[in-house]
Amino acid sequence: MQVVVLAGGIGSRLRPWTASVPKPLLPVLDRTLLEHVVSSLPVDMVDEVVVAGGYKVDQIEAYFRESDAPFDVRIVPEDEPLGTGGALGNCRDVVSGTFACFNGDIVSSLDATSLLELHRTNGSVGTLGLWEVEDPTRFGIVGLDEGNKITRFKEKPAPEEVFSNLINAGSYIFNDDVFDWMPKGKHSIERDVFPKLAAEGWLSGRAFEGYFIDAGTPVAWNQAVESAIAHGRFRKGQLHGSSPSWFADASSIQALGEKANVASSMVGVGCRIGSSSLTTSTLLDGARVGDGSRLTSCLVGQRASIEDGCILDGVIVDHDAVVPAGTVLEGGQWPRD
Repeated sequence: MQVVVLAGGIGSRLRPWTASVPKPLLPVLDRTLLEHVVSSLPVDMVDEVVVAGGYKVDQIEAYFRESDAPFDVRIVPEDEPLGTGGALGNCRDVVSGTFACFNGDIVSSLDATSLLELHRTNGSVGTLGLWEVEDPTRFGIVGLDEGNKITRFKEKPAPEEVFSNLINAGSYIFNDDVFDWMPKGKHSIERDVFPKLAAEGWLSGRAFEGYFIDAGTPVAWNQAVESAIAHGRFRKGQLHGSSPSWFADASSIQALGEKANVASSMVGVGCRIGSSSLTTSTLLDGARVGDGSRLTSCLVGQRASIEDGCILDGVIVDHDAVVPAGTVLEGGQWPRD
């Protein structure tokens, strides 16, 4: 199968990381975010990944040209923002038959082969992965009948419009005739396509359990890291500690300070952590933390340096940045705007 990954955003909520590295290439443990997204399908089912995006796509193409990923990557660039529907519609000349489509931020426990089975059973044009939430007003909600046909679809309903707690989880199986339902140019698949397909009985859906994370925010990014650790979503590296963290190499474990406490975190290649506390945070390759610092829910970029005695909570530290000794900061980014 071909897989389309909708990756048109610039990753503004993960800035300054994404100012130089496109979000699909940011690592979640030993794999890129894009590879985690695609892994909802078994690897032997994926022939080609089509990335629909407009931001730093040359970097994405170059990375996968040199990587050992078990699938080919093709870029379908957006010259201007096209919305989710326009981005998918832009791929109409390069995808065919039955294909998968995933939003580019999603890390989940979904086994998309279950969607494919339902899709074929119901003879649908589109089949959606569904997730149950308490407050569905920030999402697209669906009404579902006993045969798993979607009877209604409403994007971001007002509280008084809520008729279901099942939301669109950003993971789809489509036939290529979905393009017949799509207008040309910029549009939203959620607002302009799904309601029409549901009304005509051509849309199906299946709920799944486990975990579902939209990794586009700092908090959700670290949740994705925690889930990847908990569910063994890595091929290399090792776990360490009672609240296990993932370390890319043994040398980073051996170099831990005498009183270092690292919990539920990701530590990249060549990192050095002194006698400091690191909780639910991500250190990319080459990052360093001095002594007496406390980091909680932080994202620390490549080769960044956190000097002694810093207290950081929910901060994104740019690649190559230096946080001076004694800095206390809650939220935001470093360097500060």
